[in-house]
This record gives sequence, structure tokens and C-alpha cells, in this order.
Amino acid sequence: MNVSWRIKMLKIAVLGTGYVGLVTGACLADLGNEVTCIDVDKEKVELLNKGVIPIYEPGLKEVVQRNREKGRLRFTSMPVLDVQDVAFICVGTPQKHNGDADLSSVYEAAKTIAKKMETYTVVVNKSTVPVGTAEKVRRIIRENNKAIEFDVVSNPEFLREGAAIEDFQNPDRIVVGTKSEKARKIMAALYEPLTKNGKTIMFTDEKSSELIKYASNAMLASRISFMNEISGLCEAVGADIEEVARGMGLDTRIGPKFLQAGAGYGGSCFPKDVRALAHSLEKQGLTSNILMAVDYTNERQKKSLVPKLKKFLPELEGKTIAVWGLAFKPRTDDMREAPSLAIIEQLQGEYAKIKAYDPEAMKNAKKILKNVEFTENQYEALKGADALIIATEWDEFRQPDFEKMKSLMKNHVVIDGRNIYSPAEMKKQGFKYASIGR
Repeated sequence: MNVSWRIKMLKIAVLGTGYVGLVTGACLADLGNEVTCIDVDKEKVELLNKGVIPIYEPGLKEVVQRNREKGRLRFTSMPVLDVQDVAFICVGTPQKHNGDADLSSVYEAAKTIAKKMETYTVVVNKSTVPVGTAEKVRRIIRENNKAIEFDVVSNPEFLREGAAIEDFQNPDRIVVGTKSEKARKIMAALYEPLTKNGKTIMFTDEKSSELIKYASNAMLASRISFMNEISGLCEAVGADIEEVARGMGLDTRIGPKFLQAGAGYGGSCFPKDVRALAHSLEKQGLTSNILMAVDYTNERQKKSLVPKLKKFLPELEGKTIAVWGLAFKPRTDDMREAPSLAIIEQLQGEYAKIKAYDPEAMKNAKKILKNVEFTENQYEALKGADALIIATEWDEFRQPDFEKMKSLMKNHVVIDGRNIYSPAEMKKQGFKYASIGR
């Protein structure tokens, strides 16, 4: 490796300060690099420069503050890319109506880089993009800048919301797709603080790197949907999905992760990526039967809790239903495709009244949900409630004051969409209780 790349501080531009861009920029600065995060949203940039973090992610605020104070991290709405070593594209790729990924922001970022770069630059696609995007980005940059040398690299992110800082600092693997030896050396140097501690970096071609991201998310989503489908069979025959999952997980070929049945997955990755990968298969004239079934099963699972509720309360009109948890998963405020949205829509379709609480997602939920009473804490939501539905498994819901719950509720019905309570214990406590696959 060229020693000069290994020992120097890299100057990095990160285009996009959404979830991936902000975490990536802050963590790269924490490795000792000089990072400029750029976003077209001037209001967001102003907030970041005031120390206000627009998303909830444990530990992120501290990393941002530490590196701003040390002068390694700055935010700007101006496309300042002079003399950068590496430029990361971390913009959104939302799903189009036809299922394909919308790459317009990726292409705009590529044009910005092309017009501003003044020396050799490694352009890194960090956004989740379909196979072949690196080639398109390379072509756009060359069309807009014919003089400066550059390379385009695919470097997908594998960050779990709620554990993103930990995942960046202790990754299962770092995947880099490039055919350029020069770009490979720079990317190796960039991640050397992690790889020297034993973290795996995998170099491959751009197309394989792009597909690894989609295939990984689709596989994890498939495990979830598979277990949710089996949970229905468990309920029908009297088996316990948790015992089934435990027995399956003891097989080293399967392992225990992502075998938990529940109310379905959500978020910005799994739903979008499963559909985008299915669309990619269909564009190539191939079948996407498995992926379409995964998506269908997940959407059906989101609607599985209200029928359980109606076994206890056949008529929901005028009934007050408390919902604990709104974010698609704990330790985040992300409401994108959250199961709670489908659950509340169903309840409102039955003319039920909704009282809801979430530790972090209420601000975002209020922008989406209408005719919902949001409460200051979990117990406030239970006052006069005919039933409680648990949609997100926040830790603070796991060991509640059951006596207090009963004293506040009108009817003692609990529908546990995340299997956080023991059926035997709930029966002992005097609740009418239903969960998933048990």
C-alpha cells in the first residue's frame, strides 16, 4: 500500500445528512478524518450547526458534538468539494410506484461532485442502489467533468437503526466494490482503523457489492416473514413459536437471529429493498416469487393483531384502544412503514378511538397520524382503555406495573404484537391476553 495514503488524514465530503449520511460522516470524523457533510436542506444544516440532531439514534449526538468541537466535522448547504480525497453519496433512494428505486438524488449528487472536484477523487456510493448504478454514476461524472481523474466505488451500509454507531465501529464486514487498485488502496486506508482491529473488509466488483446489500436485507426479511407464517400454524395446532424458533436456532446452519415472530417488519430498508430487488429480477425477465411472497406475508402480518383483538371485543366502534409503541422498532424515531400505522388504520376503520404513546417517535407520528390522542407516558394511554396493543418492543414496556395497568383500564385486554410477556404470567395477572404464535 502507498504509505502516504495510510498516514495522512483524509478529507472527506458526505453528500446527504439523512440517517446514513449523518452517521457515516460523524463516524468517519471520529476515525480522525476531516469531514464536510453537505445537504440541500438549509434548515437541517442550520440545526446541525446548532448541535440539534434531527433524528434519534443512541450515541450519535455525542459523536457529532465531539468531532465538531475538535474541528473535524462541519455541515454546509454549499457544495464545497475542493481538494477532497473521498466523496460519499448518502442520499435517499425511495421506492417509485413501479417498485424501482428512485435514483434522481444519486444522479444529482454525482453531477455536483463532477462540477466541484478539482483533484483525483474516490466517489463512493453509500446509498442503497440497484445493480449497475456505479456505472451510471461514473458516466454522469465523466460527462460533467472530462479533465479530472476519479474512480467510483460501491460501499453499501449495513447499519441497524438504534445501533448504528456500534455497527459502524464494530462491523460484521465492510464491503467495497471497485476494479481500481488506486481506489482500493484509499478505501483500505480509510477503514484501516477498523480493519487493524480484526474487522473484515471484503473487496469485490461494483455489481456484486451493490447486490450484496439488497440480497442481505431480503434474506433477513425472508426469515422474519417465514417465522410469521409459521406462527399462524403454531396458533392453529397449539404449538409455541418461541419453542419452534429456539429449536431451529440451535441448528448451526440456521442460527437464532431474525427468527422472532411479531407484527411484521418496517423501516426504510427491508420493505423498500425487498420490492426493489423483486423489481430488478423482473426487469431481467426472471421470477421474484419468493420476494413477492415475503412482502405479501409481511403486509398481511401487520393486519393480524386487530382480528385477535376482535375475539375479545367483537364490536370496536366507540371503544378506546391504547397503542404502546409507534416506531417501526425500538431505539429509533423512524415511522417509515411501521406496523403501528397499519394497526391504527384498521382500528380507525372500525371507528375505535386511539390513545398512543412512544418514547421517541411521537413527533414524527403526529405528522402522519390523524385523530389520535398522544399521551405523555405509557400509563396515561391506558386511562379508560378497553384494550392495549403493543406494537413496538421498547424496553420500558417489558416490566410494567400490572396492577396499575388494571386499575387504569376499563377492560383488561392485551394484544401483544411483540411477544414481550409470558402468557402464563398474563393469565395469572388477570388479563385477557393474545400474542403471536403462542
